[in-house]
Amino acid sequence: MRILIVEDDKRLARLIERVLRDERHSVDVAHDGESGLDLLLQGTYDVAIIDWMLPGRDGPSICRAVRAARLPTALLLLTARGQIEDKVLGFESGADDYLVKPFAFEELLARIRALGRRFSPNLGNDELRAGALVLDLHTYTARRGERRLDLTPTEWRLLEYLLRNAGQTLTRQQILDYVWSFEHDVQPQMVDVYISYLRRKLNAPGKPDPIVTVRGIGYRLEVERV
Repeated sequence: MRILIVEDDKRLARLIERVLRDERHSVDVAHDGESGLDLLLQGTYDVAIIDWMLPGRDGPSICRAVRAARLPTALLLLTARGQIEDKVLGFESGADDYLVKPFAFEELLARIRALGRRFSPNLGNDELRAGALVLDLHTYTARRGERRLDLTPTEWRLLEYLLRNAGQTLTRQQILDYVWSFEHDVQPQMVDVYISYLRRKLNAPGKPDPIVTVRGIGYRLEVERV
């Protein structure tokens, strides 16, 4: 899953990030409310873990803004506030779940898995699939038909994004924002370079190229017949 952590306690954020990456999730981190909301409004995250008390904009305010934008991202509020009225306020702001500090990482992971099953049907089987193309999110392996694909981390993120949006045309900027979200000096041409790398690895004799170039816009992954 693609997960955003919005937490101003940098030590806790690093711990959560490490635990999530160990589970093969793709993780980004923001340390204040405004930058966290800016990232969320890109619409590329499956789950966001949001601290209640943040510099600039608090957690409930972020939740309300995400819901106003009609984004499908699952929102988990993280807070030391454990009173019933606080939980009610959190849910009314648009949060989908609520975890009180201190917490066990096992519980955090269980809640994230539950949110993933609710909000992204593709995640229930730990696979992303479009025809013969399959990404196994549990074993971190990719294949086209029976042939295993040897992908770099960047190629993996690129194919993941294409699979999550199979059949939809994605602009170069959308792809850049997802795959290179925290690398501000990356040029848009890098998208074309990595699309060419990925095409070479997906190439199969007698099979069409599943990545379609949409001239002047970007790329689309076609769902091939198996």
